[in-house]
Amino acid sequence: MIYIYAFLFCGTICMLSQIILDNTKLTPGHVTSIFVVLGALLDIFGIYDKIVLYAGAGALVPITSFGHLLIHGAMTAADDQGDSGRIFAQGCAEGNGRPREAAGPEVGRLCAHPGG
Repeated sequence: MIYIYAFLFCGTICMLSQIILDNTKLTPGHVTSIFVVLGALLDIFGIYDKIVLYAGAGALVPITSFGHLLIHGAMTAADDQGDSGRIFAQGCAEGNGRPREAAGPEVGRLCAHPGG
């Protein structure tokens, strides 16, 4: 059943973005930004995590997941480090070159090897 939910969620995201592109003068960049912000807003209100439970990878693959992960990381850092964690959640830790836990492995590789 999770395959059906994943297909429906991803398909709905694709359908909505195509409808927006066909019926407005917005560019693909605008639509992408809209869905990133939508994913972030859904995570702020605790809705996106519930969607992930039902749709699985179908909710983790679309661009809405990027907004969800950004806000999720910032909220985790805010819980760990206070309000300054919200601002610097995606950066490197000071001095030791290790990423903050909320930033994820991609940022960890960048912090360990800043040149690429």
